[in-house]
Amino acid sequence: MKAVAFTEFGGPEVLRVLDLPEPHAGPGEVRVRVRAAGVQPYDAAVRSGWEPPGLALSWPRVPGNEFAGVVDEGDLEAGTEVLGFTAVQAAAEYVVVPVSDVTPKPPDMPWEVAGGFTAGAQTASIALEALGLRAGETLLAHGAAGSVGTVAVQLAKLAGARVIGTASEANQDYLRGLGAVPVVYGEGLKGRVLAAAPQGVDVVLDGAGGEALDLSLELVRDRHRILTLVDHHRAAELAVLVSKSGRSAARLAELAALYAKGDLRFTVRRAYPYTEAVAAHREIETGHGRGKIVLTFP
Repeated sequence: MKAVAFTEFGGPEVLRVLDLPEPHAGPGEVRVRVRAAGVQPYDAAVRSGWEPPGLALSWPRVPGNEFAGVVDEGDLEAGTEVLGFTAVQAAAEYVVVPVSDVTPKPPDMPWEVAGGFTAGAQTASIALEALGLRAGETLLAHGAAGSVGTVAVQLAKLAGARVIGTASEANQDYLRGLGAVPVVYGEGLKGRVLAAAPQGVDVVLDGAGGEALDLSLELVRDRHRILTLVDHHRAAELAVLVSKSGRSAARLAELAALYAKGDLRFTVRRAYPYTEAVAAHREIETGHGRGKIVLTFP
């Protein structure tokens, strides 16, 4: 099978399209013929040398922890269209996962959306659950135009919260369309946030780190109501939360159902053929853009 892989740690340029042996499903597993796989900072970290805890990885290594495709072996009927998650190995023509790690793809969900939906949607859901967001509260979401922020804004609105989202000037209308009050990040951000939330901010979801996290500490007294998605190395010393594991097929099915009902939008920034994985990883490392990057497989 064709797979996006690397044989040494490094930047995007270490990625290659390699021919690797096809995996096969065992008991309690399914093999999925991948149609699309998301690309995210997690994958860049794996490519650069980080090893997910509890995994014994061999070479060559295949990144990718979310995917969508068609079951062709295992404990689900062949031809079932699914989306799912794994730790690595998703950026390939075939991936084998436990049957408990996939859920049916909504018929009207495009493959590109399905391939990049799992991580952004579940991370947002898990984070808001950890923060204990309640109806009537005000959420400040830094980096709100990214894939996690996009879903978090909408889930918070569905929960009855008010949302302020920081993003670049180019993404202000995008956030407004999601239901957030948009503010431009940069110098003077604190004043703009306080003008948008004169009663204060209750909860912060930080998708930017650095100065955005520093500002969050000034705005929210209870640090257990601040969660950073990016500044993990500072979280312990600052006593703020980081996103925990909690992905499940049940959670993913609930989020996919919201998408199917039209209650949840999900934006794909760009879909690259898998042969252009280097370009996809380079784009991931350029900053916080709108929506998700995905790789597509024929």
